[in-house]
Amino acid sequence: MKFVVSSTDLLGHLQAVSRVISSKNSLPILDNFLFSLQDHSLEITASDLESTLITVMNLENATDTGSIAIPAKILIDTLKEFPELPLTFEINLSTLSVVISSENGKFTIVGQKGSDFPQIPVIKKEQKSELTLSPDLLLSGISKTIFATADDELRPVMNGILMEMTPEHVTFVASDAHKLVRYRRTDGKAETGSSFILPKKPAALLKNILSRQEEDVKVEFDERNAYFGLSQYRLICRLVEGNYPSYNSVIPTNNPNKLIVNRQQFYNTLKRVSVYSNQASNLVKLQLTGNQMTISAQDIDFSISAYERLQCQYEGDEMEIGFKSVFLIEILSNLSSEEVSLELSDPTRAGIIVPAQTEVEEEDVLMLLMPMMINN
Repeated sequence: MKFVVSSTDLLGHLQAVSRVISSKNSLPILDNFLFSLQDHSLEITASDLESTLITVMNLENATDTGSIAIPAKILIDTLKEFPELPLTFEINLSTLSVVISSENGKFTIVGQKGSDFPQIPVIKKEQKSELTLSPDLLLSGISKTIFATADDELRPVMNGILMEMTPEHVTFVASDAHKLVRYRRTDGKAETGSSFILPKKPAALLKNILSRQEEDVKVEFDERNAYFGLSQYRLICRLVEGNYPSYNSVIPTNNPNKLIVNRQQFYNTLKRVSVYSNQASNLVKLQLTGNQMTISAQDIDFSISAYERLQCQYEGDEMEIGFKSVFLIEILSNLSSEEVSLELSDPTRAGIIVPAQTEVEEEDVLMLLMPMMINN
């Protein structure tokens, strides 16, 4: 088995799929890439049993067919040090030796049998649901929600992104019980209503490769697995089992107090003032009166405090409400509008943060943050 490939082209594909490989693999073979050559097409697979990422390279110069598992770390570390040049791979499938030749040198690695690599899960036809989404929609949905996922071993359903498909829209939801994000798009639709929970790791893998995708993404899923088909990559992952909590019931609907403020000014002020908050609680207080918001924080243990006033448009009762500054900053950094609207009912109920102006007509973004108790 022999082929010639560009060093930088191969490295780019390997680095994209290598993100799947776990540092604590249960099977030693999973520390390898599976190389499968067939009809001038090189398929490279990486897996951690839960997620499998496959990339395909079309080669002009290739002979024979077959498959072999090649150690991932040594291969990537070798390729990183090469400039752009053609490399020749000569693979002996009986001795499992892999010889990589450049014009000036030769590198020999020992691989493992390709047949020992775990089988890739298949979506069951009788249970299969499918839809096609634009790469922009899928990338926005993941990017806007992944930061709000939890790390909760007791409630694994909270550790992923809920994807809900209906004939009217596609909705992405993530929550860690303190904050919640609902991202909805009306330009993505499915024939029937269905949903699944996408784990955080494959969501992050998709986020990494979707930015270079131009064609629509094919999504297929059954009760256990989901498949994402891109032009140069295929991702198959095991879904989170269980039912996602009813997120609509926690979104307060009657919020008479509304505040509109410049997002960047609010963000910068919070970053400055939160330095003075208690390190354990990260509490910042927002005091709302007239067309002014006072943002304050203090740490009694170190006798430090800060406050800053911001001009805003506020309609509602005078109010003081506390939030965890880390979460509020995170929410503001994941919104892109010039101004944001903060909708409140009272200091004990969740605040809703939405863009004041919609940038994409088909887009509906809602972020929710639970308040913190203020000890007066």
